[in-house]
Amino acid sequence: MPMEITHTTSIGSLSATAARATQAAAPGAGAFAESLAGLVENVEKTSADANAAIGGMVDKTADVHEVMIALQRAETALQLTVQVRNKIVQAYQDIMRMPI
Repeated sequence: MPMEITHTTSIGSLSATAARATQAAAPGAGAFAESLAGLVENVEKTSADANAAIGGMVDKTADVHEVMIALQRAETALQLTVQVRNKIVQAYQDIMRMPI
């Protein structure tokens, strides 16, 4: 039975946030929204790769070192995405606090 890694941040909620950003973005902001979507897709891909590596370790077709590297890549990609999200939220809050 392959184990799946789980994260405290829902990837689906990150995807939904990126979708809302795309819909609410100005016409020139499409590249930024695409970058966010690419970042979320990268997290999903590295997570799937890590799950596949765990399955390979259980089947004894993958080396433990490869699995650990895949897990670390997935963790790093998730941490990067969460930090980017935090910076975006902080920037939004700073803009909303500005006097008109």
